[in-house]
Amino acid sequence: MTGSDQVATDDDAAELIAQLRELAGADPADVRQVVAEVLAALDRAAGGALRDHLPEAIRLDAGLGPAASARP
Repeated sequence: MTGSDQVATDDDAAELIAQLRELAGADPADVRQVVAEVLAALDRAAGGALRDHLPEAIRLDAGLGPAASARP
């Protein structure tokens, strides 16, 4: 990242985790859907590279399909 780009901090990560935990208390299925959508968006932004770093179960939950290394 360069000068004017924002950098995520440990505080940002802690805040996100707290928000997800708060959501989970309300309805864990909703949180799972939100996380799946976020992971899918991050994977798209990374050109499909994120899926290679996720466990298979999470990839499938997020609708990302197989890792590139698993494709023929």
